[in-house]
Amino acid sequence: MSLLANAFTLLCVALGAVFFLAGTLGLLRFPDALSRLHALSKADNLGLGLIVLGLLPQASSLAGALKLLCVWLLAQLSAAAVSQLIAGVIHRRGPGP
Repeated sequence: MSLLANAFTLLCVALGAVFFLAGTLGLLRFPDALSRLHALSKADNLGLGLIVLGLLPQASSLAGALKLLCVWLLAQLSAAAVSQLIAGVIHRRGPGP
């Protein structure tokens, strides 16, 4: 069972890292701020979710697993709020050069 849990953890953490890398590439490559914001927020949220999912079988207790889920939930809420604030500022300023 431990081998299966370790393999699951490795797979999920590796996939999460790939999504973080994809979000970073989107941040560097997309032409405008809204596209960059979309790529970064979506890819990073999915990447963190996969990493937390992969770490759940490695949690030593239920409290540790709940802490991981709380960190993921807090990151989700803060990313959504910050994305809305940044998009609102960009919308009020109008299209850039």
